[in-house]
Amino acid sequence: MRKSQLNREDIMRFKNNVGPQVRKLRNSLEWSQSVLASKLQIAGWDVSRSAVSKIESRLSHVDDRGLMYLAEVLKVDIRELFPKRDTSQSLHAFLQRIQVTRF
Repeated sequence: MRKSQLNREDIMRFKNNVGPQVRKLRNSLEWSQSVLASKLQIAGWDVSRSAVSKIESRLSHVDDRGLMYLAEVLKVDIRELFPKRDTSQSLHAFLQRIQVTRF
């Protein structure tokens, strides 16, 4: 099947928008995924290394509670978990683009 024949449903839709930032922040702290998972567990979120991997790869959803744990453990403002947006672009266009783009 040619790329032009693919419809929107055939394009992979990522399940969260924070994964790449979580990975960057974790790497900047020189933590492994296992270390991050352990710190999240100590904070109260029952999450495995595999779950951290799926978050970073954008293969699993992260609810508001998970966002709060991630921000707390990574010691960042929750807004730092989200990709930066050029405010001249509409929110809708930005969300449409990042839903199918690996960043």
